[in-house]
Amino acid sequence: MFSTPTLPACLLACLLATWPPGLAGAATVATGDPPAIMLPMVLEGDVEVDVAQYLVSEKLDGVRGRWDGQRLWTRGGLPVEAPEWFTAGWPAVPMDGELWIGRGRFEAASAIVRGAPGNDAEWRRMRFMVFDLPGDPAVFAQRARRIRELAASAGVPWLRAVAQFELRDRAALDARMAGIVAAGGEGLVLHRRDAHYRAGRSGDLLKYKPYRDAEARVVGHTPGRGKYTGMLGALVVEREDGLRFRIGTGFSDVQRAEPPPLGSVVTYRYNGLGANGVPRFARFLHVRHLLPPPVNPPAAGAPRTPRPCLECPH
Repeated sequence: MFSTPTLPACLLACLLATWPPGLAGAATVATGDPPAIMLPMVLEGDVEVDVAQYLVSEKLDGVRGRWDGQRLWTRGGLPVEAPEWFTAGWPAVPMDGELWIGRGRFEAASAIVRGAPGNDAEWRRMRFMVFDLPGDPAVFAQRARRIRELAASAGVPWLRAVAQFELRDRAALDARMAGIVAAGGEGLVLHRRDAHYRAGRSGDLLKYKPYRDAEARVVGHTPGRGKYTGMLGALVVEREDGLRFRIGTGFSDVQRAEPPPLGSVVTYRYNGLGANGVPRFARFLHVRHLLPPPVNPPAAGAPRTPRPCLECPH
């Protein structure tokens, strides 16, 4: 079994982290039915795929939104309290999209979406980038053309079609990925040209992102919930510089039953850093027993005050 967590306040953060992006603090808001949406699978770097069969777009780092033809909703079914002018003139057609203000600005976009209504100045920065039409029975290549037509006819500057482009092979895909990442983008999305819209995860829709890995020392455990009651919920880990954060995914059931002990060093992968320096989407890979010694180790017996866990209230 796992040890008592050193940071019990992490429990609240663990619960909030399971909510859709931007919903923390919105639990009292009335909800609609969560939409049945199409979700991507991950394209790993060594998996073969016929790139020419897909249309490719940049994966935007924003908050997913769903326009039902009359109102804007979050992925989890909560209403987005956008100003009335923001959705005025939008077509009465269901649209999937991303509420986005620019590369590397996820935290800012999330803050706007979950903020108080009436913040017009902040919403002036927002765009709704449309990438699919869930109610359209056509194949994706035709849906993509229809999205461009709808956005153009609406004439609303902040309602835009996500650009789709063609690539001939994996080399071209990797080259495009490198260019987007170098410019501050998150990655790519591949959507089969002949795919119909269907809810759930499917190989018809792939996300392709670079991953980085690093090591950190285990300083605490948080208990699991639901099917993981009595097992590990997440590791609280500490980097060499003292920053603490949580790793809650990537574990097998066996690892959750017998998690890495306190003091062990684990390797995790992540997608860049958030504004506060915390690794984004940290995922457990394996236990690494040793870390290289610090460049300037503290003197023997010197007190060490670690930085607090930035994902956990104190």
